[in-house]
Amino acid sequence: QVHLVESGGGLVQPGGSLRLSCVASGITLGHYAVGWFRQAPGKEREGILCTSSGNLDPYFSDSVKGRFTISRDNDKNTVYLQMNGLKPEDTGVYYCVAGGLTYSNFGCWVEPDDFWGQGTQVTVSS
Repeated sequence: QVHLVESGGGLVQPGGSLRLSCVASGITLGHYAVGWFRQAPGKEREGILCTSSGNLDPYFSDSVKGRFTISRDNDKNTVYLQMNGLKPEDTGVYYCVAGGLTYSNFGCWVEPDDFWGQGTQVTVSS
């Protein structure tokens, strides 16, 4: 059985940083495309950062470009989302996704069989 577990969310002041982790079990994350999706209060879930298994040419949404980065530790079967320069509009539930998701310069698209974590809450507020 596959599980993705996110952690690292919390309350942070504007301008601060957080690093989210997504630990996988039941799959080898290094073999899959991964992405981070965000659902802000009252808004639809959006893909903010997606990358291939080789971390080639990742997609960044305009809202996070230049502030967020993704990295992998294949030994720990973990993907990280480093978030710097956080803004109140970054508030939301952040989800890790792995599987056959695809992306281009215009966004990320998930597949029905992709694996999702349960989400972790990020709140940016003073």
